[in-house]
Amino acid sequence: MDYKSSGVDIEAGYKSVELMKQYVKTTMRPEVLGGLGGFSGAFSLEKIKDMEKPTLVSGTDGVGTKIKLAFLMDKHDTIGIDCVAMCVNDIACAGGEPLFFLDYIACGKNIPEKIAEIVKGVSAGCVQSEAALIGGETAEHPGLMPEDEYDLAGFAVGVVDEKDLITGENLKPGDVLIGMASSGVHSNGFSLVRKVFDMTVESLNTYYDELGATLGETLLAPTRIYVKALKAVKEAGVTVKACSHITGGGFYENVPRMLKEGTHAVINKNSYPVPPIFTLMAKKGNIEEHMMYNTYNMGLGMIVAVDPSDVDKTMEAMKSAGDTPYVVGTIEAGEKGVTLC
Repeated sequence: MDYKSSGVDIEAGYKSVELMKQYVKTTMRPEVLGGLGGFSGAFSLEKIKDMEKPTLVSGTDGVGTKIKLAFLMDKHDTIGIDCVAMCVNDIACAGGEPLFFLDYIACGKNIPEKIAEIVKGVSAGCVQSEAALIGGETAEHPGLMPEDEYDLAGFAVGVVDEKDLITGENLKPGDVLIGMASSGVHSNGFSLVRKVFDMTVESLNTYYDELGATLGETLLAPTRIYVKALKAVKEAGVTVKACSHITGGGFYENVPRMLKEGTHAVINKNSYPVPPIFTLMAKKGNIEEHMMYNTYNMGLGMIVAVDPSDVDKTMEAMKSAGDTPYVVGTIEAGEKGVTLC
């Protein structure tokens, strides 16, 4: 008897590493020390010496049950972007610059080509966020997970000068809320999505005129990464007073997290286009509007608050990074919370 006969194929692990190296190389930054395959990833902090008070910020997350769609569609090259996005968007939301990322893949059986496709997506997300993929782990779990399934999680570390942290402490009535368009459902609320739609290959391959794509293509669209947009806003000389990454819990849970006591966010639901996937989901699942806004991003993946005098500069900076911004509301005096009208 040997390890392979128990369900763990060490040789497959070696092959996975070789296949993924070409993707990992695309994420490298000058600060990365050493190569892939060591016991830990090394990253030089030489460049942050110029900061007054360098502060590390971190984020960790997975992609939830969206991963089930990747199984059904046998498409594994974008789910890694979702994993990176969920981590680095949180770092950017605090004003940080993502530095490096590590992934963790647990699988029932290590199929090197599939693992490489997953890491291809992770690498693409790292390139989009300018973070280096400096390490990771692929763990084979025979008997614990079905052979054709896997789970994916990640961890990112970033840095920000303490004076540039986005905390909401300087927020005041009259400040303007600007939202950036999402790419769709992103990576939250898929347990409900899977209740609304039949999760079969036939259903996911169904083309919808209102979506302009198949259901599967629309739902599996990777989460938008906003790192470059927020970096462009900072480089334009704009101070972002508060920022909210619209993830699980939608508007009602996430927007209040950006506010300080005594401030209230008012968002106009008609100030931007709601992607048709949300309209279709609400109709097909008979989901009330409040629940939709309390679960999904409804077309806005990130919301920032800026001074009224900075609105034009903020919008232009976001557009220059390839994002689509909308003026969606204002800050008022009142009880900490959000009103959608």
